[in-house]
Amino acid sequence: MGLTADTTPAARQSPRQAVAQQLRAALASRSPVAPVRDLIGAADADEAYAVQELNTAFRLAQGQRLTGRKIGLTSKAVQAQLGVDQPDYGMLFADMAVPNGGKVPISTLIQPKIEGEIAFVMAAGVDNPEAPREAVTAAVGYATAALEIVDSRIRDWDIRLADTIADNASSGLYVLGDDRVALSEVDLVACRMTLSANGAEVSTGSGAACLGDPLTALCWLARKMAAVGRPLQAGDVVLSGALGPMVPVTAGHRFVLAVDGFAPVGCSFTGEDGQ
Repeated sequence: MGLTADTTPAARQSPRQAVAQQLRAALASRSPVAPVRDLIGAADADEAYAVQELNTAFRLAQGQRLTGRKIGLTSKAVQAQLGVDQPDYGMLFADMAVPNGGKVPISTLIQPKIEGEIAFVMAAGVDNPEAPREAVTAAVGYATAALEIVDSRIRDWDIRLADTIADNASSGLYVLGDDRVALSEVDLVACRMTLSANGAEVSTGSGAACLGDPLTALCWLARKMAAVGRPLQAGDVVLSGALGPMVPVTAGHRFVLAVDGFAPVGCSFTGEDGQ
């Protein structure tokens, strides 16, 4: 179900409501907006998450279904750039999922980029904000390679911490691999990642690039979600964070992700002519 217009008069809106509406309008129209950080505080993560939560509640009220979470800012270099010492998170909805090998019309996005990740699919929920690592990992059903198609409703990707958090952690779409790999069957730290576009290598990395270990990112998220009242549930997908640099997307590109221990995952982007 698509988003509908919000008719709340601007004069009656709080700053966070106004920013939430701006971001919804940008998503619906595929037209980016100016940075929102000065409206909610450039370094105010709590206010930015309040904006994100407003739009999460709005989408759920529109009939959309929450399917998981994404973790961002898992690179220490990016954290240092934004002046933070922990990742951020965003929500995944059912309409963000693209089948492995699927085609994505470029017109459905604004300024997309793509990155390779490891995804976890939960077999059980985690409702303890102090859950030990062993409990979180025991709740994982399986892992698989994944492509995250990130997008920003902020013009020219001119983002700081508050912008990306408010904008649902710059989420777009995601593609999961078809295999289901047990955690005991793969080295999530040492595994190498290669992302190719039309057969040419465009990004490389490893599991260690994601907070040193993708499971460390998962544990952070599971505890955080329990603490804020949206705990992970059985069946939820968790995109754990980039294993290498993200790259821009243009129509006509077919991307294939290869991660040691996992089956390949891919998707292609089409223009108005379907090519």
